[in-house]
Amino acid sequence: MNILLLGKNGQVGWELQRALAPLGGLLALDRAGADGLCGDLADLDGLAATVRAVRPRLIVNAAAYTAVDKAESEPALARRINAEAPAVLAREAAACGALLLHYSTDYVFDGSGDAPWQEGDATGPLSVYGATKLAGEQAIAASGCAHLILRTSWVYAARGGNFAKTMLRLGAERERLSVVNDQWGAPTGAELIADVSAHAARQTLAQPALGGLYHLAAAGFTTWFDYAKHVFGQARQAQSATDLIVNEVVPVPSTAFPTPARRPHNSRLCTRRLQAAFGLTLPPWQQGVNRLLAELLT
Repeated sequence: MNILLLGKNGQVGWELQRALAPLGGLLALDRAGADGLCGDLADLDGLAATVRAVRPRLIVNAAAYTAVDKAESEPALARRINAEAPAVLAREAAACGALLLHYSTDYVFDGSGDAPWQEGDATGPLSVYGATKLAGEQAIAASGCAHLILRTSWVYAARGGNFAKTMLRLGAERERLSVVNDQWGAPTGAELIADVSAHAARQTLAQPALGGLYHLAAAGFTTWFDYAKHVFGQARQAQSATDLIVNEVVPVPSTAFPTPARRPHNSRLCTRRLQAAFGLTLPPWQQGVNRLLAELLT
């Protein structure tokens, strides 16, 4: 089976190279492409030509425009990458009979209330990023192609920057930190996303009726403030605790850190549908974060 992976060097894309490898022949591209093939989601014609040349059985789109604040000043580019490119991939997937696996975000919701969002809940993005990701979802669903759309949130990985690394760095530089305490979600590791993706793709290829929209996040919920406290608590149990000088972590509202793009306050995602459909039990968010910290703190 031919598998085409786009966005191979992103946090999730990097882990997908490992997770997808047992499923078949994997062609993984980044924006630069390779061997005359295009992996740049801004190049719609090149993207279409690549799918036609490869004729994959599975297309996994782990690439996106993810600069949430910058998207407010680059709406056309964000829309091209997050909405128009997925539409092209969906069209080409339908033409060659491929399954398209695509990732979306909690930012498609308005962040109101405190109940976990279900797949059928009304959307209401607060930002250009959220609006373009929602448009990408809608284009895929309207195309008629076989697809899996996985909405996730608060993604982190050991590779590249992440919230835990930032907290550890700031905790070694400052005695007092202010951290947002009115945004709720579940830190979700790229490893978990990749492993669930491979599992769900394999089952959906065998049972196409499983296709559709699902929420994927680690179990449980927290705020950025409590997430930071968890990071420092784990660090203090580790050898590197002597590096920390922070002695006060203060909860503050989102308004303390104004940004061009509004963030949803409620990013809780209900994952019951995913777990039931694919026979999964998603681990608590602390489990993945603790594994990350064990790696960072050794």
